[in-house]
Amino acid sequence: MLILQSRGIEAFTRKVTTTASHLAGHASDPSSNHYHNAMAEVHKHLRRPGIQKSVFSMTRTTPTDLVRSRFSTAEIQYRALSYVPDDMLQNIPEDGNAYSLFQGFQASFPEFAEESKRHKRKITRGRKMLDETPTAPGDPHHLQKLKKERSTLMHELEMITIRKNMASSEIHDIDIKIANLAGMRRIIIDRLAGLEQEEALLEHDVMDMESRIEDAQTLVDEAESIAADTPTRSEDDDLVNDEDGEFMSKSIYEKLPSATSTLSRSKRPKNIKRKTMPILHEHFDPGFNIREIKAHPDYITALDFDAPFGTLVTSSMDDTVRVWDLNAGRCIGLLDGHTASVRTLQVEDNILATGSMDATIRLWDLSKAHYDPQGSHFGKDEEEDGMAFENPDDQPVDPPAGSMSDCPLFTLSSHINEITALHFRGDVLVSGSADKTIRQWDLEKGRCVQTLDVMWAAAQASVSIGTGEGTWRQTSRPTASSADFVGALQVFESALACGTADGMVRLWDLRSGQVHRSLVGHTGPVTCLQFDDMHLVTGSLDRSIRIWDLRTGSIFDAYAYDNPVTSMMFDSRRIVTAAGEDVVKVYDKAESRQWDCGAGVTGADGGRTPAIVDHVRVRDGYLVEGRRDGVVGVWSC
Repeated sequence: MLILQSRGIEAFTRKVTTTASHLAGHASDPSSNHYHNAMAEVHKHLRRPGIQKSVFSMTRTTPTDLVRSRFSTAEIQYRALSYVPDDMLQNIPEDGNAYSLFQGFQASFPEFAEESKRHKRKITRGRKMLDETPTAPGDPHHLQKLKKERSTLMHELEMITIRKNMASSEIHDIDIKIANLAGMRRIIIDRLAGLEQEEALLEHDVMDMESRIEDAQTLVDEAESIAADTPTRSEDDDLVNDEDGEFMSKSIYEKLPSATSTLSRSKRPKNIKRKTMPILHEHFDPGFNIREIKAHPDYITALDFDAPFGTLVTSSMDDTVRVWDLNAGRCIGLLDGHTASVRTLQVEDNILATGSMDATIRLWDLSKAHYDPQGSHFGKDEEEDGMAFENPDDQPVDPPAGSMSDCPLFTLSSHINEITALHFRGDVLVSGSADKTIRQWDLEKGRCVQTLDVMWAAAQASVSIGTGEGTWRQTSRPTASSADFVGALQVFESALACGTADGMVRLWDLRSGQVHRSLVGHTGPVTCLQFDDMHLVTGSLDRSIRIWDLRTGSIFDAYAYDNPVTSMMFDSRRIVTAAGEDVVKVYDKAESRQWDCGAGVTGADGGRTPAIVDHVRVRDGYLVEGRRDGVVGVWSC
């Protein structure tokens, strides 16, 4: 180890720096003796033996010796490894490169590519000159030039090989990073699933508490009302001594409930909005199977759900209506009341409307279900069940008896034939029946306020308002006779869209009870429809989906399928369709492409043959489909 006299070196350095600064400052004055004075000071310091020895030793010392440590090689290795974590030592990547660091730098140097191109052009010109210039056989100059060119080409080939290996190594490193990121993503998804499961439990507790508060408030209001209506003794004397006999009218007749009286506060449907909205499904790949539920042993006739990982309601030809918790994948309870199969239903927040073949419509409040998300299904191993979307058991757990006993609100019965379509929004509900009528219901009063006769409207339609129809249109499809007379309905304030078996889509004004416009285009019965601010999308048994422009009444776009369309729904990005196949047809409006989603895609890999999909519902990329074998599939799309 070379030991320098630090103080002497520092003093000498200061002198040299001062000299240089003075020389730079007085360079413009050639007559000044400052230079000589400064050099004299430097020579005086250089005469010191210690300074001379240090300077001479430094000139003979290599840069490696200047920075060499006193520690041995083993000590250096030990100190380096003592600061490296164990997980890094266990995952040291193997270096399989056959080239050095300098070769990699040389091959990747920016000037190498340009030099290679210039060299190629030079070789090309040289070859042309060699071909044009005759040379004597065995010319040593020509042979040496060829060897030089070969050496250059081999060097260039070696550099390209090195660059290839470097690119391959970078791809390998990127693959490792992608795998690590995928593992981190799975961990975060597990964390998000746990958070959403806790969120669902808290949401249930909040709704339960709000229901209790509402019931308590109702009891308080009723007690106050009874106290206010109870007459005092002086009031009783006044009623008895009334000469006009108004005692009977005030005490009895005015208190009798009439047929058109409003519903009690406890029986009025009240929508309870969710406080939160799940987002877990947004992070799955399109077409990912979230779960499958064996919902019924028979054909599913209708289904709907309120929100992703929320509440699902299904009906079947087995004459049952089941309510499901999509987050846990288990049945909450059965809704008893209808005497025949439910053909159509709708879930909006906590309110459910069901239309049955018994010609009645029933409303239910699902928030009053006696259901504990942390019940026996999870038990003590709740945290070990994994992610919220995983199916804990192969078979659904039977719901507890009487879990839905407090859910029924009231029954609407004015139709004389089966209910085939319904839709409600706010306090207005519309229903279509096989009795060829559409009825408008006031959910606040619980009674029918208007009846629309579709056959009469078709007969009274005038060509002058642009309907293009005078009588009932008979479709050319042979399935028209077996199709529902009213296939689909949707209401928004005073606007009503209705699709019927004659292939017509009629737009009604509920204020006047008249058809405002009729859309002609389908050649088969209309089975489904949905509209937004600008467009109306309809599906028909004529194997087509049509998109109408509500501003002009013309067809904006259309899609054809191989089989009749039985169900359709769209959200902000996609249109999903059930068209007589074991998959759901998904049309992505943002990317203008169509792809298949469902068990028919994944089942082909496992050798399964799924049943035909007849009903689809989608909300925010969360797809639920019902099949003919009673199975419900949940997908991300």
